Amino acid sequence: MSAPTIRWAGRRCFLVECADIDQVMALHQRLSTHPVAGQREVLAAARTVGLFFDTDAEARHAAEDISQWNLSDAASHDGALITVEVVYDGADLCEVATQLSMSADELINWHTGTTWLGAFGGFAPGFTYLVSTGDSYSIPRRRTPRTRVPAQSVAVAGEFSAVYPQASPGGWQLLGHTNAVMWDLDRSSPALVAPGDRVQYQAVRERLTTTQNSTDHRSGEQPHEKLSATATPQHGLEIITTGLQTLVQDLGRPGYADLGVSHSGVADRAAARQANRLVGNDSEAAVLEVLMGGLTIQAHGHHVLALTGTDTPAQIWAPETAPTGSRQAPVNAAFALFDGEHLHLPTPEAGLRTYLAVRGGLEATDQLGSRATDTLSGIGPESVREGAVLPVNKPQHPLAATGTAEPAVHPTLPRVDGPATVLRVLPGPRDDWFGPAGLEQLTGQPWRVSDDSNRIGVRFELPEDGAALQRVQDAELPSEPAVTGALQVPPSGLPVLFLADHPVTGGYPVIGVVAEDDLDLAAQLPPGATVRFQIDDETTDDNPGKDTHHDQH
Repeated sequence: MSAPTIRWAGRRCFLVECADIDQVMALHQRLSTHPVAGQREVLAAARTVGLFFDTDAEARHAAEDISQWNLSDAASHDGALITVEVVYDGADLCEVATQLSMSADELINWHTGTTWLGAFGGFAPGFTYLVSTGDSYSIPRRRTPRTRVPAQSVAVAGEFSAVYPQASPGGWQLLGHTNAVMWDLDRSSPALVAPGDRVQYQAVRERLTTTQNSTDHRSGEQPHEKLSATATPQHGLEIITTGLQTLVQDLGRPGYADLGVSHSGVADRAAARQANRLVGNDSEAAVLEVLMGGLTIQAHGHHVLALTGTDTPAQIWAPETAPTGSRQAPVNAAFALFDGEHLHLPTPEAGLRTYLAVRGGLEATDQLGSRATDTLSGIGPESVREGAVLPVNKPQHPLAATGTAEPAVHPTLPRVDGPATVLRVLPGPRDDWFGPAGLEQLTGQPWRVSDDSNRIGVRFELPEDGAALQRVQDAELPSEPAVTGALQVPPSGLPVLFLADHPVTGGYPVIGVVAEDDLDLAAQLPPGATVRFQIDDETTDDNPGKDTHHDQH
């Protein structure tokens, strides 16, 4: 029997290592059709399958079960057959042909002469990694990735082929282009190619079609839903100034990782839940996530609001017709904003993200079950802009807002001039790529939050006299599932802490995962703040966080 190796990524996710892509697909198909108890999501990658759970106990029980499975069965492929027409005019066509000791025509004949199988999603919505069912070649990525690969480019890298669904940076080799729309939210199944589907490329010179989408000739770009201004608003919040970045967010859209869509949603879930609770909303209600303050709104109609996350009180000023004068808006408590009044959020002295909830919740178009703005994939509402009026829903419950101040969910917020923020880390799934010295280096020195940080990830810089992390393994890691809180380490040796909009798969080793209870605090790290990582004291040989290796039987 071929027993799998389990690698933990935090306490609620683990990776199952497989021998090859066929084994990955077999396991993914089995878990997709017959999920184990508590399984929230399953995600395939190049050599691993990731499983995600809501509780630690569910994850432990599933790992114990799966560690006894036989993964040697071959996959069965019964997905749809999709023909994609390609103009083979790619910038790297001749270079790849030379690398493979072929002519360009021979390369095209190989690419079109095999059936490609949808192995797994990732990188971007609609970007499906395809593996050849015939002759296979290992094609190296470009030494210097392009800053912009055009949408609908047909490309190869490693043993895979794929179509870029939208313009994005990328290091794959470009063979040509197609007009097949790989991702369209107006379709019942947004991804043109899903794992298990089969793709047949067909060479053409001019006319381009696809059997699944022959009449759709859009560019393949997926812009955010537009938030338009309302000429005569009746009940809503008008945006006067946006600050650095203001986004509509809710608790996110789980369940679409296989299609390359991250969970997204609010970065600080505890703060957003508290804001909604204070105004009497369900926790899923849409809120505003405000980066570094600077937001000014005007009320159209009377509203009940709450501010959480950072601890800097906001300012309210009012026209002469308003029932109250200028005053300070509290934090962590419900307050009224009357018709015509303005609310301004100053730059916070500590923390990074402020959450504004309004009784009834913000009205926004639902996309894939959520109104969250995903800054990586472009799904959801666009960034809030000046002049827009955000409609407010009628409250769903006859609950009065509490009006009572609550303790801040973060008693101590990170600040630039304050002490280091301690984040607990569970080693793995690839801490062995760095050895014991790597974990000691990670936890033995402070790290400075970089100005390049965003909702995708917190980037770190070395302190004075600091040292970058060094690998003890130099191999290239095949793409594997990624989890929120992962500390991914690129060749620079400077870790990146994945936040809400992180890609669902990644190709750099993850030395550890920040503990679930510390993720909300991590979302409040301002640029310039100092962080110290600490191995979670609860990580023992009997708990997740340690790799579980099983002998071959």
